[in-house]
Amino acid sequence: MRYVIAIICALIGAVVAFVFFASPVSDWVITQQRFDSSDDVESLNQMTFMLVNLAGIIVGWTIGWAIGGPVERRSEAKRPSD
Repeated sequence: MRYVIAIICALIGAVVAFVFFASPVSDWVITQQRFDSSDDVESLNQMTFMLVNLAGIIVGWTIGWAIGGPVERRSEAKRPSD
């Protein structure tokens, strides 16, 4: 059950990062740099976008793993012993 909760929270974290954080952060990173070509701009923009989404997945997984621990312990305590 802990893994299911962690996966669901990771998906929620990815969606939140995608909708609210990825574009503003990648745009902010681009405005802080100077570039010689537009390809460099697009590469950095895409890399930053993907890294923010990855961070959202990792944060969501970590929160889900932390929430899933007590839930798993409670469900194990309710099971009858063999």
